Amino acid sequence: MTAANTTNILNEPPVLRIAPPQGWWEVDFHELWQFRELVYFFVWRDIKVRYKQTAIGAAWAILQPALTMLVFALFFGKLAHLPTEGLPILVFYYSGLLPWMYFSNSLTNATAAITQNQNIITKVYFPRLALPISAVLSGLLDFAIGLLLLIPLMAYYHIRPGISLLLFPAFLLLAVLMALGAGLWLSAMNAMYRDVRYVVPFLVQFWMFASPVAYASSIVPAKWRWLYGLNPMAGVIEGFRWSLTGRGDPPGAMIIVSLLMALAVLATGLIYFQRMESTVADVV
Repeated sequence: MTAANTTNILNEPPVLRIAPPQGWWEVDFHELWQFRELVYFFVWRDIKVRYKQTAIGAAWAILQPALTMLVFALFFGKLAHLPTEGLPILVFYYSGLLPWMYFSNSLTNATAAITQNQNIITKVYFPRLALPISAVLSGLLDFAIGLLLLIPLMAYYHIRPGISLLLFPAFLLLAVLMALGAGLWLSAMNAMYRDVRYVVPFLVQFWMFASPVAYASSIVPAKWRWLYGLNPMAGVIEGFRWSLTGRGDPPGAMIIVSLLMALAVLATGLIYFQRMESTVADVV
């Protein structure tokens, strides 16, 4: 081999062959890590679009749960007299609405992530998993802003978090994993069947009343508490209240069932999403 031929070989660009997955589990986390800057770009883009040309900007992240808290406090607290596990009414409802609104908004955004980015998907290759991940991560900013109102509320009612606060990141992580797992299922289904987007609002509304947002899980009989934990958001919301306020009993067996369910939804969502990923550019 001559020196000229060697130079030509060295100067040839690397060839990347893109092929659909052959097995039932071929999630390339290494490739996803290589595209981490793209995920950051998608997150930043979603945040900018959300607050661009808005009158009050990020204050919506506080107004939405705050106004809903007042409605719940009036109808479920004052009129229906539902128990609040010894917590002040406003703290009880706001601490339940925060994780729920993060989950519901992330689920809605993740569902539309594929169809809203169809122009990018059909033009360039990148791990499609970056889209629902960015939709879930971008909601954490709204969650953090909304959390700012809970601090003065707890201070007003002289509620001091205890050592249980150390478990707060674990419950938040569980909410993120559940939002991502359910979002993977719905985003893949929405890419194949466009009427899924009409089902999501009803699903979110039904899911909220199946979760301890407007009521305490203590009204569920103890022998059925583990079954209630099959709804992963039940463990998340109860754990969120307990970790921040230190009031009541820890979720116990319910959070274990919720954790297992969230991991199952995430794992099956990844499998279903990767099977859809190979054909999404043709059907989106």
